[in-house]
Amino acid sequence: MPQKNSFATCLFSAAAALMAQAAHADGVRQPTDVMPAPAEARVSEGRVPVAGVSLVVAWTRPAGGRLQAAVDRLQSRWLARIGAGSFPGTESTGLQLAIDCRGSGPPIPSEGDDESYTLDIAGSRAMLRAQTDFGAMHGLETLLQLLQRDQAGWFLPVVAIRDQPRFPWRGLMIDVARRFQPVPVIERNLDAMAVVKLNVLHLHLTDDQGFRIESLSHPELQGRGSDGRYFTQAEIRGIIAYAAERGIRVVPEFDIPGHATSWVVSHPEIASLPGPYGIERQWGVFNPVLDPTNEVTYALLGDFLGEMAALFPDRFIHIGGDENNGVQWNANPRIQAFIRERGLKDNEGLHAYFNQRVAAILAKSGKRLVGWDEILHPGLPLDCVIDSWRGTDALAAAASLGYDGILSNGYYIDLAYPAADHYLADPLPALSTLTASQRAHILGGEATMWSEWVTPETIDSRIWPRTAAIAERLWSPAGVRDIPDMYRRLAIVSAGLEEAGALHERNRDLMMRHLVGENLDVPGVASLRTLLDLVEPVKHYNRGQQQVWGSQLVPLVGIADAARPESGLSREFADSVDRLLFAPGAIDRSLAGPIGDRLREWGAAAREVTGALVPEFPALREAEAPARDLADACAVAAEALRAIAEGTPLSADRLAASLAALDRSAETNGSATELPVLGPIRLLVAAAAAQGERPKLPDAGWRARVLSIAFPPAPAEAAR
Repeated sequence: MPQKNSFATCLFSAAAALMAQAAHADGVRQPTDVMPAPAEARVSEGRVPVAGVSLVVAWTRPAGGRLQAAVDRLQSRWLARIGAGSFPGTESTGLQLAIDCRGSGPPIPSEGDDESYTLDIAGSRAMLRAQTDFGAMHGLETLLQLLQRDQAGWFLPVVAIRDQPRFPWRGLMIDVARRFQPVPVIERNLDAMAVVKLNVLHLHLTDDQGFRIESLSHPELQGRGSDGRYFTQAEIRGIIAYAAERGIRVVPEFDIPGHATSWVVSHPEIASLPGPYGIERQWGVFNPVLDPTNEVTYALLGDFLGEMAALFPDRFIHIGGDENNGVQWNANPRIQAFIRERGLKDNEGLHAYFNQRVAAILAKSGKRLVGWDEILHPGLPLDCVIDSWRGTDALAAAASLGYDGILSNGYYIDLAYPAADHYLADPLPALSTLTASQRAHILGGEATMWSEWVTPETIDSRIWPRTAAIAERLWSPAGVRDIPDMYRRLAIVSAGLEEAGALHERNRDLMMRHLVGENLDVPGVASLRTLLDLVEPVKHYNRGQQQVWGSQLVPLVGIADAARPESGLSREFADSVDRLLFAPGAIDRSLAGPIGDRLREWGAAAREVTGALVPEFPALREAEAPARDLADACAVAAEALRAIAEGTPLSADRLAASLAALDRSAETNGSATELPVLGPIRLLVAAAAAQGERPKLPDAGWRARVLSIAFPPAPAEAAR
């Protein structure tokens, strides 16, 4: 997994992101607002007015039930969007949509389905063509994204789209084991997945903290391992059917041989050391691991996996296989003797033996094994699939050996990184040296929503809208890499995701109520909203390090939970600072006024939170530190901005004092949040001190100079 970043490294990364945004990436700039961007879209002059609220569908062939249901959902969303601005008695001829779908795909989607479509809009009609209803459903989502409004009313652009996915496996993994996510959470996220053309739901069903699937052959598994919170088989069949209606496959994961505490709570006899065991409530890598030398282990797995193979129709079953720390295997003399007697060499050899046995069990049911990087050992059957959390090099190495693979590294949305970071992660990087035949083994990738720090109230805000950027990376041509345009369209598709049922915006007031009760209209709450719009949860795995008391039993109702993983307000501020400081040829001091106004507004809001709200609402106690840090940072920024506006450089002493103050504002404060505006504020301070050098430096040299002052290397790095 990614290594922990230092504070300075994180800030430098933020500055680098500013540079990437300022310099538009070389790539294909798509002419539509659609996300994922189509493979080809040609926009012509003119527009197709949508005169009324109705969408009139004409079929060139009889429609299958799945496509008809998709059209019904489209019409409902179409009407909800347009109908809000319509008046009784107005003309309602609407848009004429002709659909030519050559046939229905299989009842349950598979990885080889044709998902292509074409969409032509001109005159007073739209023509949608597809080989399967899967492609037609994608075309319907594109049509709805094209619908827009200006002062003249609702309209569609005149456009010709030829579209197909770049990768066949475009997934979202939801961990329901650590914190259970009930059926409504899954269903609304399936609806959102369909909006951005994702086609695989990967359910992480077992882990140390829970066994979340009903077994009829071994009911003690969920009986002892779930606290009563699991999916019944009827619910799973419902999820599979719901997903299939939207062209989405469901791949289950049962994590073995490690992350296995919930297995051995009811079956200590298959553990590598004697029990008893209890469900884990905290997070991390734990010692319990299944015993690969015990035939009873394979008898139980044969029963259970055979039952699951019958329940889940997809050809793939994920077995995890990650993070076995070896503690129990090393401590068991019988297991070590087995390794020596079988010539397995070491624990890795034993793991390979286990995977071979499990792959054979799955093969009897016609299933292919999927597992994380750790399953790749000599002797692994070639039809197994590698799910790589280690990165593109590991994925490429597997592909070069002939294994199919998917990328999860770079798509860990639980780590609260910005959408741009995920957007630039690619299963097939531009510099990949894989041959054409080896590239064919790269099936795609998955966004991974691990659930240590989410609940049904907050999970949507951790998945959306950032996962739409990952969906584009997996669907659209590799050359579509324009970060500013991605963010422009991400804001548009975010509204469409809410329209489809996602709760990433609608649940904001729900989270506010955890902090101030029903007092959302009292004076000062607007300032709290401003603070929450500016802070972000800490990145990587830092929350667990800062809030070590966190566990499965602790409610997630703090300001880190009410905040969003990426602050749009902070990103807009960073863009403004970038335009001010790095305008071609000279600092653009005309922008100092609007930026100063924003800083004064934020500083006042922060002071109101600390002075008025925190004393009134005990649940806001942890907001005091980040609010104080924001107020202090705004004061530092205001001083730097005045110096820039007046053309008077900051002294060396003021530069040092300002950067030290910003360092203090960035220190851990117990709230598990951080202030991304600190990065651009550091740039303001550095530029204020060095502004006298600007006329002497070329644009690139000036940027480099400011960055070197704002983000100096740590002493150890400087020594190297």
